[in-house]
Amino acid sequence: MGFLLRCVARSLRGWGSPRPLAAAPSERLPGGRLYSTGIAGLQERTLIAVKPDGVQRRLVGDVIKRFEKRGFKLVGLKLLQANEGILAEHYHELRRKPFYHELIQYMTSGPVVAMVWEGYNVVKTTRAMVGETNPAEAKPGTVRGDFSVHVSRNVVHASDSVETAQREISLWFRSNELIDWDCCDHKIMYEL
Repeated sequence: MGFLLRCVARSLRGWGSPRPLAAAPSERLPGGRLYSTGIAGLQERTLIAVKPDGVQRRLVGDVIKRFEKRGFKLVGLKLLQANEGILAEHYHELRRKPFYHELIQYMTSGPVVAMVWEGYNVVKTTRAMVGETNPAEAKPGTVRGDFSVHVSRNVVHASDSVETAQREISLWFRSNELIDWDCCDHKIMYEL
């Protein structure tokens, strides 16, 4: 404990500057602002959606809490009644599956909470946090392992790749609905 306190005290006194773990990427955000993080991949984004069963069971706060505690930054959030058009685009790979029509019917049965989370390796990490699609195979401690009871009511959706996340985010959110903001704990979490 003494070593940790000395390190913190040294940092607070300004001994050297924190050094990033990787080269700092830069990108232009809406409005033309140049954003640099100090960590490569820190701006990775993913779509997480609490499905109608999760909203009906009042699990939205529990889901949000898990991603906040992990250190990810919420940059978009909305409650909406999804229409068949957006769902047909979202689930276009599943359109030939026998359960497709039941899936669309279920997803239009109640409100959905769509969220965009940002952070380092956020797609892969959130998939692990959400758990297997079939709750019977999802490990305890995952969202589905803790809250789901059947594959047809598995509480949440999480993008499965960076490319899919980009496509899904553009379906559910306009660019002006995503907020660029500075997260005060990123320096603590991502710099040495």
